[in-house]
Amino acid sequence: MSDRIRPASTTAPRGGRRVDYKTELNDGQYAAVMHPGGPMLVLAGAGTGKTRTLVYRASRLIEDGVAPSRILLLTFTNKAAREMLDRVGRILDRDAGRVHGGTFHSAGHRILRRHADLVGYTPRFSILDREDAGDLMGHALADVSPEVGQRRLPRPRLLVDLYSFVINTGHELEEVLLQRAPQFFDQAEIIAAVFKRYLERKRNADLMDFDDLLLNWLLLLKRRPDVRRRLAEGYAHILVDEYQDTNLLQAKVLAA
Repeated sequence: MSDRIRPASTTAPRGGRRVDYKTELNDGQYAAVMHPGGPMLVLAGAGTGKTRTLVYRASRLIEDGVAPSRILLLTFTNKAAREMLDRVGRILDRDAGRVHGGTFHSAGHRILRRHADLVGYTPRFSILDREDAGDLMGHALADVSPEVGQRRLPRPRLLVDLYSFVINTGHELEEVLLQRAPQFFDQAEIIAAVFKRYLERKRNADLMDFDDLLLNWLLLLKRRPDVRRRLAEGYAHILVDEYQDTNLLQAKVLAA
């Protein structure tokens, strides 16, 4: 669970709190919920109430005057985000729907719809599902290697998996091939060419796959300090559930 906090002056309490956090939480949970500011990482085992702690922290922030729209709650499923926001609403006896919650991909999607032109897309870009990505990768493979039937190359679906692993981990293609598909290591050069053509086809057709929602979000933050600054000012608090399951690309987005 990671939390980016604004200076204390932006979260000054407005009157008394409705919830008795000291009574409802154990000492470790209470310390995390009441943490005054600065980045925070909570380490705890399974069944110790990590999600409960995050829900109560969101509740406490709202009670202390943080606008719900300035809280971003990131989880690994949209269903989990909805359930957590429902719990916040029940704790506070008010609608917490203005809290921005969802997966990393859904958050990236929302942001890129507003700023797609800054990363070479239109705001009307379409999103490829896994099957569509495999079809497009197949076309890219045919573009680069028309004689694919005579070559020993991965099938498009495996290429999509390899491509996704490279993007999300930041590992070199050769390293990924050695780990996950060593039988194709000697084809690394042509596989790299297929990946490049896949990127070109996506951009030319105004398409993003799920990995692009994170990668282009990161590129946007790195290339446009003005956008990064506006987003940082808009989200006073970023809460991440199951932070230990984030991959390198997701961690880079948070750090940017």
